[in-house]
Amino acid sequence: MEGLSWRAVCLSVLCIALFLRSAAAIRFVIDREECFSHNVEYEGDTVHVSFVVIKADTPWHYSEEGVDLVVKDPNGAQVRDSRDKTSDKFELIVQKRGVHRFCFTNKSPYHETIDFDVHVGHFSYFDQHAKDEHFAPLFEQIAKLDEALYNIQFEQHWLEAQTDRQAILNESMSRRAVHKVLFESAALIAASVIQVYLLRRLFERKLGTSRV
Repeated sequence: MEGLSWRAVCLSVLCIALFLRSAAAIRFVIDREECFSHNVEYEGDTVHVSFVVIKADTPWHYSEEGVDLVVKDPNGAQVRDSRDKTSDKFELIVQKRGVHRFCFTNKSPYHETIDFDVHVGHFSYFDQHAKDEHFAPLFEQIAKLDEALYNIQFEQHWLEAQTDRQAILNESMSRRAVHKVLFESAALIAASVIQVYLLRRLFERKLGTSRV
């Protein structure tokens, strides 16, 4: 029974820790500029950010120009940026609590679909019990497990977005390859028809000259 109670405590604490995670993941279409806000309640927290440019709004467009992402703190000061990238993943330590802004800028003339993910974690529940020498090791292990699970989920989401982008690029490249083959075939047929026509004209002229 004691073992079951300890497992129940561990499970309960882990669930609480997961609920304390602040996360937001969206997929949106950008024209020129889009900004998003995310509140960070504690200084010293680590903010994990990732984005992937999934596709453009035209099947004929393929570019590695990427987009710009600028992160600003509650005072409007820039704390991190990512320039001309189709995908990026980074983390930053919060120096000022409050609402942080994440602004994307699209330099392409086409609309772009972007997958954006931001996570913030805080272990306030563990801090409150850190003084208990019996529970401190348990909370430390739970914190490590929670962090590992969180990193796996964050990485998985980023990889899924990368996979979606690659699938769309492969489909677009295949479509362009088919169109290229059709165009080359049509050009070859047209050239053959013109060649046959010219040969017939040349043959008719020679035949007319020989009769004269």
